[in-house]
Amino acid sequence: MCSSTGRPCPGATWASSPSGPCSVWALPPVSSAGSDPSESVHKRSAYDVPVPKLTRAEVAQAVRNPLAFIAERWTPDPRTVRRAAMAALVMAVAIVVTGGAVRLTGSGLGCPTWPKCTDQSLTTTSAMGFHGIIEFSNRMLTYVLCAAVGWAIIAARAAEPWRRDLTRLGWAQFWVVMSNAVLGGVVVLVGLNPYTVAAHFLLSAALIAIAVVTWQRTREGSTEPRPLVGRPVVQLTWLTVVAAGALIAVGTVVSGAGRHAGDSSDVERIPLDWTMIAQLHADLAWLVVALSVALWFVLKAVDAPVGPRRRARDLFLILMLQGVLGYIQYFTKTPEILVGLHMLGACLVWIGVLRVLLSLRERPTTDTEIPSQSDSSALSAV
Repeated sequence: MCSSTGRPCPGATWASSPSGPCSVWALPPVSSAGSDPSESVHKRSAYDVPVPKLTRAEVAQAVRNPLAFIAERWTPDPRTVRRAAMAALVMAVAIVVTGGAVRLTGSGLGCPTWPKCTDQSLTTTSAMGFHGIIEFSNRMLTYVLCAAVGWAIIAARAAEPWRRDLTRLGWAQFWVVMSNAVLGGVVVLVGLNPYTVAAHFLLSAALIAIAVVTWQRTREGSTEPRPLVGRPVVQLTWLTVVAAGALIAVGTVVSGAGRHAGDSSDVERIPLDWTMIAQLHADLAWLVVALSVALWFVLKAVDAPVGPRRRARDLFLILMLQGVLGYIQYFTKTPEILVGLHMLGACLVWIGVLRVLLSLRERPTTDTEIPSQSDSSALSAV
């Protein structure tokens, strides 16, 4: 035993006492004079994790081009690349929902300045209360989004063969995230001006669009696209995409003229009649519904592949659910929870219409790039 604490000495083992039923701690035997001292060192190091030794040239390479350095040492399989793209898409939608929560809880100025939370503190303080926690948490979620986009960039760069198109799409997401983070700071600095808030949401929609394209491209080859339908069908689909974009843009005006300003103080609102703008928003929604129905019938008439028809059907179902939410929130005076769900629905509508557009052409894949059946089933459910 070491001292009077009753604790065993370092390196001691448990042994039976020759004096009775009690036990004692015994020190390991000292190696004999002729034994190799390095042998015991190797035994003690058997479970140590080896640390790779980098040359000075390798360190310089990692500093100059970290992505190429990683690509030389890690090759993700196609499934990992697809999962990275999916993670970036999920986070792009998630930060829209949490940003909506900031506005709907009146926490838009929970951190009254930017890039710090207050003039004296980088983070929220106890004096900021609940609203400070909500706003600062949403700011921190931007780092999670950056991590997801960074994973997508690294996976695309390290993939074999190198898909330059995926790498460019990943970097496009990164710069949109950075731009939107700065715009979010401007939103705070100008006191939640409704026009900047609308631009903030529309830039998030642009991020979602790039993330959807990236995700789709991870499931395709790198060859030139081959159309699956005729030009008139593609034009009808583009018309549906444009109408859906207009629907989302007018939705931001409805929010800017509505009662959820993002803060309890006197925040500027868009000086338009809210009922009139809401009616225009509903009219555009019915137009998109009509276009989606027409698109499904056209795809059926031209005997399009099952993929585009399924995605047109999915878009119609999402639009129906989104419309129900919209009418309920209109007649119940826009309760916060329904407005938040409606924002999520807007993201899903945007994803749905883009997926229809992207399904109208194909890029053949190699055997190593073909998604497994389980992956295809899971992705088609989104």
